Amino acid sequence: MFDKLKQISQMKGISNEIKNKKVEIEKQGVKIVVRGDFTMDEIILNPELATSEQEKIIKELFNSAVKELQMRMAKKMMGMGI
Repeated sequence: MFDKLKQISQMKGISNEIKNKKVEIEKQGVKIVVRGDFTMDEIILNPELATSEQEKIIKELFNSAVKELQMRMAKKMMGMGI
């Protein structure tokens, strides 16, 4: 039982650490910054691109940022034996 409590405590620590991390991704002059709690922190658009193209790029960038954050969290958890 104490091992489970220790694991839960470690997971909370990892979660708090990841929340403070940011991922910045840029493509074709469109840039986003996503925090570790999967919230958008910043969006920079490229006025030279059509709106539909920017929408497509933002979706791609956000999905890539989420995957990066998930990978970071998984690596941390694997390193702690969780």
